[in-house]
Amino acid sequence: MFETSRPGPPGWPREVPPPDAQDVEDWRAEAVAWLLDQAPPEYRSYAPVRHHPVLLAWLVGHHVEAQREAVRRATGTARRDLSQQLPPEVAPQVFDVLEREDLRLRRVARAVGLLDQALRGRRFVPRL
Repeated sequence: MFETSRPGPPGWPREVPPPDAQDVEDWRAEAVAWLLDQAPPEYRSYAPVRHHPVLLAWLVGHHVEAQREAVRRATGTARRDLSQQLPPEVAPQVFDVLEREDLRLRRVARAVGLLDQALRGRRFVPRL
């Protein structure tokens, strides 16, 4: 965990210090590393994605939203698609997995959105 003069806003990824916590270039490097961890591995091989953090955040935002949509579709079709392959007592476990993944993806989407805003120059001021 990073020690900073103030924490990031609610939903800020713990692994990334707020932009004012250190040198801007160091902060950007940490933000890019975290964003790449949320992206498909192939993104690391695309130079424009690595060199333009706003592009990376934008793409990761779309990627996470697509994952959320996939979880919503899976939730809606799980009973129909899996009822013949899984015993009925597994159904609650399937929906538990999908619910947990949806919550995780919501947290990631929030963090990606905050990083995207910060990379575009927004500064977050704590409220009383």
